[in-house]
Parts: sequence; structure tokens; C-alpha cells
Amino acid sequence: MKIRPLHDRVVVRRKDEETTTASGIVLPGSAAEKPSQGEVVAVGTGRIMDNGDVRPLALKEGDIVVFGQYSGNTVKVDGEELLIMSESEIFGVLES
Repeated sequence: MKIRPLHDRVVVRRKDEETTTASGIVLPGSAAEKPSQGEVVAVGTGRIMDNGDVRPLALKEGDIVVFGQYSGNTVKVDGEELLIMSESEIFGVLES
């Protein structure tokens, strides 16, 4: 099954949770923080402006993005947890 977001929505696959701290301490599952980075899986067609024009999104599939800790809505597709969020909830794109 594939998911296609509408308008200015973006589907993001969150990066895996860190299980150890920088100093090497192993964190239990409940103490691990959810990462605020992920990969864009799908993008919508764009934002519909007041005059009816469609402004395309600045993101594309495969972009690694940074977003807020509690951004988006979690959905399960084929057993995989994905985030659906508005483009405005994304803070930036990580460049390599």
C-alpha cells in the first residue's frame, strides 16, 4: 500500500531512536527521546493559494528534514509508523 498526502502535507519516516547517550549509557525504551529528524517519503501537490493557484512544495522525496518534537500525526501503513505533517511544521532540510 502506498500513501499519497494531499495539498501541502508531507509523509515522513522518523529516524530510529537513539538507545545510547553520547557518553555510552544505555537508555531503556521508555527513556529514549523520539528523534526530530526523518526522511521524506511522499509529498503532496502543493499549497492552494487564495487566488486558486497551487504553490509547489519546497521538499522532495528522500530529503532529510528536521521537525518539532510533537509535530505531525502518527499513522501506521503496512505495519510501519509514519508521520503526516504540514510543510509549515518542518523547520529545515539537512544538506549533505
